[in-house]
Amino acid sequence: MIFLSLFSILPSLFVFVTGGKLPEPEVKVEVIHKPLMCYRKSKYGDMLLVHHDGFLESNGTLFYSSRIHGDKNPVWFTLGIREVLKGWDKGLQNMCTGERRKLTIPPSLAYGKEGKGKIPPGSTLVFDIELLEIRNGPRSHDSFREMDLDDDWKLSKQEVKEYLKKEFAKHGYSPNDTHHEVMVEDIFNNEDEDKDGFISAREFTYQHDEL
Repeated sequence: MIFLSLFSILPSLFVFVTGGKLPEPEVKVEVIHKPLMCYRKSKYGDMLLVHHDGFLESNGTLFYSSRIHGDKNPVWFTLGIREVLKGWDKGLQNMCTGERRKLTIPPSLAYGKEGKGKIPPGSTLVFDIELLEIRNGPRSHDSFREMDLDDDWKLSKQEVKEYLKKEFAKHGYSPNDTHHEVMVEDIFNNEDEDKDGFISAREFTYQHDEL
């Protein structure tokens, strides 16, 4: 499991095919309730605590509810690292604590042609999801050292790019995709506080010292 916020690898963003790539189907997002005050919005790498109800779109059958089934407790997961359905990773970004959303997820971003348990093959799923809490996702010292190829205690854009290539290759995706350049720029825009062109060990971990 990769414990990085904006460094999390997001294979759900890309579908590679011979000679190019096809756009993934979209998740339909409907906001059921949004609090008046929103002090923080969810982003990739955050840990989210949610209650959820899952339905088959075809006939409205409830196949799972965290309030009814199992231990009846809400569930924690890290957004953006494929701990959950691809459709959740896509549809729960920029969500406020206390917000409820209805996600309509096509089969390719859910359980696909195979299905799972009570879910028939090729099913479009509908989820009613309430976000109860957002926490900073953990980052590890070991992860920083793995990325810091020249041991100078700061990350260059090239080091981050090499790390992304390696992690994409691990997941079976092209190590030379042009999206890496865009991802590196996004990472530095958010993580390089002093804008010196490097991400220091402090900038990498400062938000997570409480963990």
